[in-house]
Amino acid sequence: MKYTLWRRRMSVSAPKMTIKSHFPWSLKVALFAMTIGLGGVIALLAYDVGRSFAGIKATATTPQLSELTEKIANLTTERDRFSSVVDAAESQANIARATQVQLSKQIAMLETENARLKEDLAFFEGLLPTATGNQGIAIQRLSLELVAPTQLRYRSLIMQGGKVGRNFMGDLQLLVTAVVHGKSVVLTYPEQNAIPNDKAGFLLDFKYYQRVDGVLTLPDGTTVKTLQARVLEKGQVRAQQTAHL
Repeated sequence: MKYTLWRRRMSVSAPKMTIKSHFPWSLKVALFAMTIGLGGVIALLAYDVGRSFAGIKATATTPQLSELTEKIANLTTERDRFSSVVDAAESQANIARATQVQLSKQIAMLETENARLKEDLAFFEGLLPTATGNQGIAIQRLSLELVAPTQLRYRSLIMQGGKVGRNFMGDLQLLVTAVVHGKSVVLTYPEQNAIPNDKAGFLLDFKYYQRVDGVLTLPDGTTVKTLQARVLEKGQVRAQQTAHL
């Protein structure tokens, strides 16, 4: 029987045994720390090898870094200074451009005004012959315009030609030929019984020329046909001209 039990234990059907190695936890921690340390050492060695391969020396890094930092600071200062100079120059250029534009506008306005004055001078020179007739007084450019149903605007230029020795003093008289409510009438301005203030706009006092410009008030229902302007001196007609509406 003993033989049989012994044989059974030694046979294939015998119970399986597992052999486990037992490590303390402190040993495991130490082994992990050693692994991390070794990895760090390898990384540092690789970093140093790479720097050596690139030609960078660890001892020269700090001075070079300080030098580069100083150069950057100097370049930044120089850049700011040049930027200020450029900004000031640009501001002055803008002011100069604005001034040039303003001067160009003023020159254009002066040229236009000069051209207008030349035209006026040529016009007046054409209207000032050696003599404008025996009387020496002329009415030029008489025009009329109906600005409202009862408002008639007139314009003219009274001139004295020839050898002018004194100022001409006289009166302007306007005769409006019109139809009022179907009847033909002649309206005289200024009226005979007009107050002095109303007659003031028709007084003439000039040496070479005088512009006359005004508005006549018409009765309601007036249809204007013609306007005749007369220059009177002491009640005598010196010149006259008629314009049609």
